[in-house]
Amino acid sequence: MELKLFDSERKVLEVLWDSGDLSAKELAHRLQAQVGWSKTTTYTVIKKCIDKKAVSRTDPGFLCRPLVTREQVRERETDALIDKMYGGSADLLVSALLGRKRLSAEEVERLKRQIEEWE
Repeated sequence: MELKLFDSERKVLEVLWDSGDLSAKELAHRLQAQVGWSKTTTYTVIKKCIDKKAVSRTDPGFLCRPLVTREQVRERETDALIDKMYGGSADLLVSALLGRKRLSAEEVERLKRQIEEWE
């Protein structure tokens, strides 16, 4: 199943990734402080995450746990971006990114090492 997350759902996951498993109540408290959401809004978004199998919630305490990793979400969203905007060609994405910004020598070296690892 393709996991498509909205920004609000990613916010819930970000808090869980950064903090570890949390009760729905604590998650609502943190999101209220961070982005001003009401408890009802947070619970609605948690439910959507559960429906998408991105988060599990268990009793007692309505403990919320992410079922996907940050890296899995990044990979899926990057793949979707490459497909949508660059016809599936990752090299076109990299070319577009590099053409817009001057890289430091350190960034160029890091990129070279990454390419060598892929080869």
